[in-house]
Formats: sequence, C-alpha cells, structure tokens
Amino acid sequence: METVIITGGRGASGRWIVDRLAGEYEVVVIDYEHPGLGVTPATNVSFRAADLADRGETLDVVSAVNPDAVVHWAAIPVAGTHPAGRVFETNVLAAHNVLTAAGRADARIVQASSDGAYGFFFADPTPLPDALPVTEDHPLRPEDPYGLSKVTAEETAAAVARAHDVPAVSIRPSWIQYPGAYACREEEYVDDLDAGAGNFWSYVDVRDVADLVAAALDRTGDATGAGDVDAETDEATSEPSDAGVEDGPAVPAGTHEAINCVAADNALGRPLRELIGEVYGELPAETNVDPGDDRGAYAIRKAKRLFDWQPSRSWRTAASETVAEPTLLER
Repeated sequence: METVIITGGRGASGRWIVDRLAGEYEVVVIDYEHPGLGVTPATNVSFRAADLADRGETLDVVSAVNPDAVVHWAAIPVAGTHPAGRVFETNVLAAHNVLTAAGRADARIVQASSDGAYGFFFADPTPLPDALPVTEDHPLRPEDPYGLSKVTAEETAAAVARAHDVPAVSIRPSWIQYPGAYACREEEYVDDLDAGAGNFWSYVDVRDVADLVAAALDRTGDATGAGDVDAETDEATSEPSDAGVEDGPAVPAGTHEAINCVAADNALGRPLRELIGEVYGELPAETNVDPGDDRGAYAIRKAKRLFDWQPSRSWRTAASETVAEPTLLER
C-alpha cells in the first residue's frame, strides 16, 4: 500500500480527503498541532505535527515519512481572517517547503489551489470573466493576498515538477460545501444576488473535492490516464468534450496541471446567463452558455478529460443530507 502525506488533514475539508483516501493508502496527516498521543487513529491513518512554514521542520518530517505522494491542503483558507501579509507569507512558505520536500522525495503532488486564483471574488468591483465558462487557461489576476498566494503556489508546483521530474496537480475548488450544512443555501445568500456574485454563485461539495483528489493521485506519474473520451458532450455541463485522449499518465512526470473543481450547477438553480446579466448588466463577449442552462460559471471538462471526474452532488439533495463528519479517530 502506498503512503500519502496530507497536510491540513485535520481541517474542515482536509478531513474528508483523509477519510476518502484512507481505504486506499497509508495516510500520514501533518498539521500544526497533534491530536494527542492518547488518541487512536482510524485505520491506515497516523498523525505528525510540524510548522510547515518552517523549512527545516517540513523537510525533516517529509523525508522521515518518505511518501509516494503528497496532498498539500494546509493553508490559511480565506482572505480577511488574518492580516494580509500573514496570509500571503504563511501560504507561500508552506507551499514552497512542502512541495520542495515532496519533489526531493520523488512524490506525486496534488495541492489545494482555489478559484480565488482568478481574482474575481476579492476584486472591487468584481470583474466579468473574459469568457464563459471560465476555463483553466483564463488569466489569473488576483488583487488580494490569498489569491496571490494561490497563484504563487501553482507556479511553485510547476517549478518543482520541472526540477524534480515529478507530476503535480493544483486543484481549484470554488466555495466548498458540507452535506447537510450548505451555506450557499442559507436564506441570506439565496435572497441576495450580490452575496454570491463574486464567484458567480459557484460551489462544490466536499465529497466531490475528495473524489477529484483521489482521481488525480490515481492518474499521475506512472498511473493510467483516463483513456479516450467517446462522448461529444459532457452530460453534466453541456460542455463539448475533448475527445481522443490517449492512454497513459494524465499528468506525466515533470509537468503541472491546474484543474477547476466545481459543481455542475450554480447555487441558485437559475440560468447562469440570466444571473450574470441581472447583476453585471452584460455578458462576456465570448459566452458559450445556453440561455436556460443553470450550470456553474467554471468549466470542468478538463477534469473529465484528464481524470474521468465530474461532480456527482448538487445542493438539490446534498443540502439536506445527514452524513457524519469524518473524525479520523476510532469511534
């Protein structure tokens, strides 16, 4: 069984990734604090503590584990909760230290980026995208320290991939939601169009995020790619698919790919063109969205093409689901 390090694995979304991977990998969770020597970790889970912004500590702990793969999920997760400089410095130092250590260990890399890298949400005013849907090739123009830290982390992943000949994937989730606790369906959000306009009412279920992390780990480096895509249209999004993908690693060693990770629909269930037009007064000149389509604003066909992933949860059912939160400990 391969060993994977997950940084930030005790966090709100990180614990779902640990839970998803623990059946397939030996998972070593690295966080700033240890849960305590008296706890009994869940099967295939163990814990280490380290300050990932400290280069020496990070290199020591990663080299001691000698992982096959590293999922870097630790970060200050949003702007506005800490001083701007601390957000940027902490996220960038941790990414550089963890990814460099992963490269030296010859480990596959999957890390958390964000749709914040595009620079929409925290800009004032929020700019319209250059095109809809927003693909991974859209320019990255953040004005805030969080988004800038994610752009820097992506460039770091690409540099480490080149320097150490390892594969790297940066996943760009939108607003992550949790089963039975969908903040994007709260009354104050649904009734106020401006509340969700900054990311164009996009969201993603945490379980779909975990599934994409698993798929990315499975299909990088020496793993097998998604194979040929036969369908001309992605049924979840009505996006034309990129057919003709050859078998082989979806992300070969020495390369880096950024991947959008969002739900197929938007959080309000209304046509996307209608929402954009109502709030912004216009649509991007290049808008390839059907008039009645309630899809999300971000393109997800690249995840389908590379990893055979597409989101399977929607607020329509997941917002009221009762699902126990992973504890990572023996119950």
